[in-house]
Amino acid sequence: MITIALSKGRIFTETMPILKAAGIECSENPESSRKLVFNTNKENIQIIIVRASDVPTYVECGGADIGIAGKDVLDEYMGVGIYYPLDLNIGKCKMMVACKKDFNYLDAMKNKKRLKVATKYTNAASEFFAKKGIHIDLIKLYGSMELAPIVGLADIIVDLVSSGKTLAANNLIPVEEVSSITSRLIVNKASLKLNNKLLKPMIKKFSQSVS
Repeated sequence: MITIALSKGRIFTETMPILKAAGIECSENPESSRKLVFNTNKENIQIIIVRASDVPTYVECGGADIGIAGKDVLDEYMGVGIYYPLDLNIGKCKMMVACKKDFNYLDAMKNKKRLKVATKYTNAASEFFAKKGIHIDLIKLYGSMELAPIVGLADIIVDLVSSGKTLAANNLIPVEEVSSITSRLIVNKASLKLNNKLLKPMIKKFSQSVS
C-alpha cells in the first residue's frame, strides 16, 4: 500500500488535477469530510490528510510514502530522510519582509539596526538577515502575523504573501522578497528503495503531468 500525505486548502485544490493526470482519484472529497484516511480508485494507494507543517514528518518517519509540501515548510523542517524529486510548480507565493508604512526599512538595512522580527519561519528569517549582517531578535508566532507590528511587538514580519490584500488591509507593505515558494513532491527514502516498482512510475506520471 502506498500512502500519500496531503493537507487541505490551496495546495490540496491544486494537487487534485495533478493526481487525476497521474490516474489517481480520491473516493470522497476530503474538503467536505472529517475523515483523515481516504481510499482511491487504485487498490494499492490511499490518501491521508494532515496539517501542512506535518507532511514532511509523516513522510520522513514512514507514516506516508510520499507527500506534497511547500518549500517554506520544507526549509523549516530540514529533514534528512526525504527525497525531493520534483517541483510541482503549484501553491505559488512569495516569502516577504513586511512592515508598517511609516517604518523606514531601507534606513534600518543601511545602518544595520537590530530588528525585532515576528515570523513562524525562523530558519528562513535567520538565514536571510544573517547574510545581510543584520542582527535580529526572533519572535515566533503561528498566526495573525500582521498584528505584531501594529501593536509594537515587532518591527517587521517575515511571512508568505500571495495577493497582498491582508497586508494592505492592516496598513502594512511588503518591502523585500526573501524567496519564491512552490510546492514539492517529497518521498520517503526507504520507501523509494522498498517500493521502487510502484513509486518510480508514479513519480514519472507526476513529472509528466506538470511538464
